[in-house]
Amino acid sequence: MIQSVQWRGVPFQLIRSDRKSLAIQIKGPEEIIIRAPLHMPEKDIWDFVARKWQWIASHREKLQESASARQAPFTQAQLNAMAEQMMKAIPGRVAYFAGRLGVRYGRITIRNQKTKWGSCSGKGNLNFNCLLALAPTEVLDYVVAHEICHLKEMNHSPRFWVLVEGLIPDYKARRQWLKDHGSTLIARLG
Repeated sequence: MIQSVQWRGVPFQLIRSDRKSLAIQIKGPEEIIIRAPLHMPEKDIWDFVARKWQWIASHREKLQESASARQAPFTQAQLNAMAEQMMKAIPGRVAYFAGRLGVRYGRITIRNQKTKWGSCSGKGNLNFNCLLALAPTEVLDYVVAHEICHLKEMNHSPRFWVLVEGLIPDYKARRQWLKDHGSTLIARLG
C-alpha cells in the first residue's frame, strides 16, 4: 500500500508492506520514502520520523546543495570575477606565509581547476583555484599555507604536516571545510 503524506511541510511517500521494521530512504530533497510494516500504527511511524528528523533534514540539505550545484554552473564572467578577486587577495597571503616560513616562491597563477585547490611546481611556482573566492578566509589561508609548505617539503610526509601545523594550528578543521563543501563548488564548473 502506497500513500502520499506530508509531515512538517515535507512530502513523504509511505509504503506499507509485509516487513518487520521501519526504514527511511531519501532519494532527493522532495523524495523521501518511509517503509513500514502493514499494520503498524501511524503514531509509531511518525514518532520514528520525529526521532530521525535531524538526520532527514541534514540529508535533504546536502541533496538540495548538490541539486543546485548541478543546476547552476558558473558562467565565464563569474569565473573571471573570482579569478580577479583571488589575484588581488592571494599574493599578500603568499608573501605573509612565505615570510613566516622563510622561503622564496616564483610565479602565482589563478585557475579554475576541477581537481585541485592549489599546487606548487618544482620551480616554486604556485597555482590556486579561483573557487577559493567562495571559501572562508580561514580556508583560503590554509590552502596558501599548504602550498607554501611544499616549497620546503614537496610531499605529504609527517615533516610536511608539522610545517603546516606550525603555520595553521587548526588546519584539520579548515581542510574538513574543503572536504564538506568543495565538491559542491567544483561541480558548478560544469
